[in-house]
Amino acid sequence: MLTQRAIDVHGHFGRYDRGPAGLIDQMMTGSIETVRERAQAVGIQYTVVSALRALMPYGGDVLRGNDDARAAAERYADVLFWAVVDPRLPETYRQAEELLTHPRCKGLKFHPVCHLYEIKQQGAALFEFANAHRALVLTHSGDPGSFPEDFIPFANQYPAVRLILAHLGNDSQGSVTRQVYAVQQTRHNNVYIDTSSARSVFSQLIEWAVGQIGVDRLLFGTDTPLYFTANQKARIEYAALDEAVKRAILWDNPAALLGIGD
Repeated sequence: MLTQRAIDVHGHFGRYDRGPAGLIDQMMTGSIETVRERAQAVGIQYTVVSALRALMPYGGDVLRGNDDARAAAERYADVLFWAVVDPRLPETYRQAEELLTHPRCKGLKFHPVCHLYEIKQQGAALFEFANAHRALVLTHSGDPGSFPEDFIPFANQYPAVRLILAHLGNDSQGSVTRQVYAVQQTRHNNVYIDTSSARSVFSQLIEWAVGQIGVDRLLFGTDTPLYFTANQKARIEYAALDEAVKRAILWDNPAALLGIGD
């Protein structure tokens, strides 16, 4: 039985759609009610979401997706949200600036893959915007255009920006180490990793990451509804780690970063 309370820093809701409709798309689709039900079943008290509509089909509809996320957070007390920014669309900066003042918005979401840009080209503008608002940022990482190490020069340049590299172990080139090694290149302790990867279920990956960078840089995430929430939480709860370390990943670290009290 899963017992420890948790905060999920990386959730979604809505229709998963990467092109031609298929069974996988159906499986990875889930309403905000589905996301909440799966979270509540395993003791997740808050889920920070971005709407899949803001990301896909490739390019997404960022403005409407952000409106959907705000509405979900205003409807449900256990839902918080990220404001998605697409640097190709100036109007998303203006919307995000407004959303960052919302009490349930916890920061910015970047997704170079879904929005079809490379962080090396767009990172300066994105991080300058985040720095101006002292924003917490969650970004996809691990694929061409968004390799973890490519974010580090910007994180080092802007120490006031706290950056979460999503998807521990994700790498289109086959490695499981890139997020961890990227954190080791930081100068200001302002970069974190969430566990929202299918590869997080690999034996010893979570434990190895703790051994390499310590527990303070790790945050619990599920990528719900793409992955099954209970499975992602069980990987932490049954890890070969001390209970205090598990509690830090599941609650203490995300609570401190998101400003959530007891």
